[in-house]
Amino acid sequence: MSKPDILLIGPYPEWDLVELEAQYNVLKLYEAEDRDAFVRDHAANIRAIATRGELGASAELIGNLPNLEVVSVYGVGYDAVNLDACRARGIRVTNTPDVLTNDVADLGVAMMLVQSRGMIGAETWVRDGSWAAKGLYPLKRKVWGGRAGVLGLGRIGFEVAKRLKGFDMDIAYSGVSAKDYAKDMTFIADPVELARHADFLFVTLAASAATRHIVSKNVIEALGPEGMLINISRASNIDEEALLDALESGALGSAALDVFEAEPKLNPRFLKLDNVLVQPHHASGTIETRKAMGKLVRDNLAAHFAGAALPTPVI
Repeated sequence: MSKPDILLIGPYPEWDLVELEAQYNVLKLYEAEDRDAFVRDHAANIRAIATRGELGASAELIGNLPNLEVVSVYGVGYDAVNLDACRARGIRVTNTPDVLTNDVADLGVAMMLVQSRGMIGAETWVRDGSWAAKGLYPLKRKVWGGRAGVLGLGRIGFEVAKRLKGFDMDIAYSGVSAKDYAKDMTFIADPVELARHADFLFVTLAASAATRHIVSKNVIEALGPEGMLINISRASNIDEEALLDALESGALGSAALDVFEAEPKLNPRFLKLDNVLVQPHHASGTIETRKAMGKLVRDNLAAHFAGAALPTPVI
């Protein structure tokens, strides 16, 4: 029996690629010089798409694959996959939740600490001789005992909150409704009021059309000149222009960001600011977690082609 054809939108780690190629005919779209021609040449045989959360699968691409059956996402976010196009044709979609939750939460808290304590600048201060030549590093801001806001108390947001409790922080959260599992936290429905409450505002909610720019100019201004915004969700959840304006003017104190519009070619305005910590969308970037994510992608594909229940279906 011939191997099913799957379209790989962007590169996966080598350990995943080896496993995929053992089971499937893997068509690497990211290596094609003419991607449109590549899709046309292989369209009739492609039964699955393997993609990454930030790459997704557009309605146009889905529409050009008449025999597509499943889209398997390497990542928890699936907002870049056109779900309407998939639903219209009965195409299944899967993602990789849970296995990356703790790593993402770890990085979010680490970013808060690094930015609040100025650790990147402090290392430079030592390495470039400033400590010896200029003396003590400028004072920064404390974290423990502060007020934290978590915008979106799902899997990742809840793990962030658990970690923040170790810093004796006053924790509030916002979401569609109050959560039974968060009775020791304060529920503040309005994101503006949540930001007004917080010294540190974590953005951890899933991205959708409804949440686009939920962190608006008003939310950013409510967080204020002493506040810090930490985003480990999706760039679309934040009004990036309003964020840049506030960081440049001092209306917002600082930010720590793992995601950006048009990444990896982020807005160059970010690179001119000393009050923002920038990271290369690597919140799930540990060897252990990436291996678990890859296995879950393969498990979903294997289940689909075996006619079994999908381990982690989106639709």
